[in-house]
Amino acid sequence: MPADAATLSAAAPTEAAGAATLEGFLDGIAARAFRFAEAGLRHREDALDAVQDAMVKMLGYRDRPAEEWTPLFWTILRSRIVDAQRRRTLRLGWMTSADERQEAGVEWAGDEPDPSRAHDGREAWGGLVAALRALPRRQREAFTLRVLEELDVATTARVMGCSEGSVKTHLSRARDALQKQLEDFR
Repeated sequence: MPADAATLSAAAPTEAAGAATLEGFLDGIAARAFRFAEAGLRHREDALDAVQDAMVKMLGYRDRPAEEWTPLFWTILRSRIVDAQRRRTLRLGWMTSADERQEAGVEWAGDEPDPSRAHDGREAWGGLVAALRALPRRQREAFTLRVLEELDVATTARVMGCSEGSVKTHLSRARDALQKQLEDFR
């Protein structure tokens, strides 16, 4: 076996293991990423496209250390969401009314066996999504990344492209607004 072939065959399992690890990371984050994108875009198909684009882009970063994947993925996804929002505003904004854009609902698939609990869960989730949609974009991003995704302040600031103090301010304002909007669910 030539030296180059031996080097390639030895490197192939390492690359495959890295891809499997990245694949596992993407599998683990897919549902949360979709919910984040759907809350931001308010359209199921656009959210699926944004998540898919972000995941494809992540494949180019498979050589990066695994600890960089989380902030990198959220940064990419956030950029895709902003791009999709801008495209929709420019291309489709004049074709639909504001009422039609607000009517887009979120589908909920509950695993609960009890229909009453499933209904309560859908109602609570719908209330949370509606409250999140009512927040300004930066507050919604700060809340989602810090609270729902449990990223630390530094990572959230890196993803959002702002200072740690700005993240804390956006998060505080988002919590105050959500608390006022969700008092019925206490």
